[in-house]
Amino acid sequence: MQKELPKYADVVLPLAVPQYYTYNVPEIIQSQIKTGCRVTVVLGKRRIYTALVCRLHNSRPEGIEIHDIISLLDINPIIDQRQITFWEWLADYYMCTTGEVYKAALPSGLKLESETLVFLEDIGEKEFELSPTELNLVKLASKTPAITINKLADAVGKKDLMPIVKRLIEKGIFKIEEKLKENYKPKVFQSVELTTEWRKEETIQKLLDKLEKKAPRQAELIIRYLHLKDSEGTENMAPLAKEKLMKDARVSEAALKALVKKKIFQITFHETSRLALEAGVRKSPHTLNDKQADAFRKIKQLFSEKDIVLLHGVTSSGKTEIYIHLIDEYIHQGKQVLYLLPEIALTAQIIQRLRSVFGDRVGIYHSKFTDSQRVEVYQNLAGLKISDGPAYQIILGVRSSIFLPFKNLGLVIIDEEHENTYKQFDPAPRYNARDASIILAGMHGGKVLMGTATPSFESYMNALTRKYGLVELKDRYLDIQLPEIKVVNIREARRKKKMKSHFSPVLLDEIKNAIDKGEQVILFQNRRGYSPYVECNACGRIPFCKNCDVSLTYHKHSNRLNCHYCGYSIPNLSNCDACGSSDIQTRGFGTEKVEDEIKIFFPDIKISRMDLDTTRTRSSYEKIIEDFENRKIDILIGTQMVSKGLDFDHVKVVGILNADNMLNFPDFRSFERSFQLIAQVSGRAGRKNGRGTVVIQTGDPEHTVVRHLINDDYIDFFKQQISERRDFKYPPYFRLIKLTLRHKNIHTVSKAANILAEELRSLLNNRVVGPEFPLINRLYGLHQKCILVKLERDKYFSGRRKLLHETIIQLSASAEFKGIQIVPDVDPYN
Repeated sequence: MQKELPKYADVVLPLAVPQYYTYNVPEIIQSQIKTGCRVTVVLGKRRIYTALVCRLHNSRPEGIEIHDIISLLDINPIIDQRQITFWEWLADYYMCTTGEVYKAALPSGLKLESETLVFLEDIGEKEFELSPTELNLVKLASKTPAITINKLADAVGKKDLMPIVKRLIEKGIFKIEEKLKENYKPKVFQSVELTTEWRKEETIQKLLDKLEKKAPRQAELIIRYLHLKDSEGTENMAPLAKEKLMKDARVSEAALKALVKKKIFQITFHETSRLALEAGVRKSPHTLNDKQADAFRKIKQLFSEKDIVLLHGVTSSGKTEIYIHLIDEYIHQGKQVLYLLPEIALTAQIIQRLRSVFGDRVGIYHSKFTDSQRVEVYQNLAGLKISDGPAYQIILGVRSSIFLPFKNLGLVIIDEEHENTYKQFDPAPRYNARDASIILAGMHGGKVLMGTATPSFESYMNALTRKYGLVELKDRYLDIQLPEIKVVNIREARRKKKMKSHFSPVLLDEIKNAIDKGEQVILFQNRRGYSPYVECNACGRIPFCKNCDVSLTYHKHSNRLNCHYCGYSIPNLSNCDACGSSDIQTRGFGTEKVEDEIKIFFPDIKISRMDLDTTRTRSSYEKIIEDFENRKIDILIGTQMVSKGLDFDHVKVVGILNADNMLNFPDFRSFERSFQLIAQVSGRAGRKNGRGTVVIQTGDPEHTVVRHLINDDYIDFFKQQISERRDFKYPPYFRLIKLTLRHKNIHTVSKAANILAEELRSLLNNRVVGPEFPLINRLYGLHQKCILVKLERDKYFSGRRKLLHETIIQLSASAEFKGIQIVPDVDPYN
């Protein structure tokens, strides 16, 4: 019996809407459409979107008007049923919509959207009474056959132009239509080859004899073509890249055009990849030492019993080599491997190690790639298009890599699993890639290996309770000692006037000794910019962001005051805007100031800085790391970017300039984060060339975090902190859901927050904390208030989370609070 063709499709749109939409499947595509294919649909009156088919069926929904799908974009699906299920799990667990997951999951180049085009009607001699803005719009539209709404808005400096455009439509002056905008365009190259008529040696020789007299440039171009093909060892008449030919021949394009016109050469267009897929010389993985080999055996043994294993190995213990051996086994089984990293900067180092073993089977995926490059990685894995190389078996990437279309995922490696950069904070979905990748691996029947020197408390607790397997590596590679830690009391040093700017004598001496011996230094300050704020000495005025309740950070390089949240920026003040005084002083210090001042003490050495300001592009990351590896930089100053697993052979000294910034942050995880961050950045010292030194500058040398770091006692530190977590109902014993309410009116947001908190207390009793204003209570011009919900880790968690979600929807639907944004964040501090 022939299967009935589908008449209806449930689709997901890249919008924050709670449900799927149903569309008619036109008869012409009923035999071709499949679940996971992209289609174009109209939503509302005219807006066109790229939707994804999630379900095909023959059940017409009742009581609603159903529109036709406009077109089918894919012959083969770009996602499979597992991905759809994964997206639905993410939307459910992290309390967002599947449309928001879709928007985050696919590169922009695969999400075609329409843009509104404005056309000028033929108005003849008619006269209209127009406002200055309307007249300006008509003049702009008259200069081109069609213009987009966005270009019109930019030209007149107005964000919301639609009300004015609608008035002009009503007057019969404008008409508009939607046009689908293609974001991704394949990269093409041109090749040159001789046409069939001229592919015999005798005919080409006669041609050359003739051209050498009448058109020597054309003859030269043919000779260079034949020479290049001969040097390549390929058939003389085979195609050759046009760019290569023109560069070698050094003749003008006119000569080539003339030969094409005479039908001697023909030019062909080929699709090619934007990705560097150089195979290179592949080597076998390095032989593991005894301790690494023992850890490798234990991991494999535990994988026979458990799906998740935690590798707790001290810094520089050789965890990456174990990963490589494990990857080698899985790809020989025909499986795919996802290697997750917390920071883009790490990919520059690790990709070299992976490519040296696995060649062009390794793909990279992160936000510093162009959207077109991300599209090509996605298409490669989806099996839609493979240009210039094989399908990837290994993906090295950051958190967004979990959305790639894996077909046979056998292993997920989560390096530095403790890092908070695995958590997506804004926008939705506010997922944690570490936790989500465990679910993803489970859907594929794969295994997960998490590695770190400083495990998150959740992961370590799961290992101790045997939910995860646990493997430990307690010694560094080649038995190099862990660095010596020297703690400097900067409060005491300042009292005795021994501090030189932000540097203690101990730190300056250690830097000098390292530089004199040809070693390198890393200085860590977890704050970018020159100064966190500037202050008027006369009246105490501090410039604040106009949109956010934060002081503006001074950046000396640009001589501007910037908001690190919304991007608001003003020129640096020469006079106080409150009292007019010119006595403006910088307060505190960031990486830019550290760079400026260390040059005073060491004027003749090479210094560089690695923070968000100096690493805006992928190449800037790679350049800084490459220069430091090649010892073109003596001192590297950085934020937490320098702490994340980077491997440098010649770092002798690490200086932590102000540990108190981290230790005193008002957050229940501040001690855990401080321990992890300081231990990780300390681990950069003394890796392959002897023992290193770490200098920690703090005003509280007896702080529990500092004492445990000196004793290298993670386990005792964990036991101490975990008992407090249990007493105060924090993770890993409880799960947290933070609700942030936002509105431009502070009274409205406070009223809504109080009502929501009371409603939740009636349902969940004492599990509700707040509402409270957060540390920064206004961002992007919106006031915000937070409610924290603490839920037990038991079988009722899912039900309570749904109850919470329903209560939020009810409040949002009320007329009084329709303008309120309510942002749920599950596991907000993970």
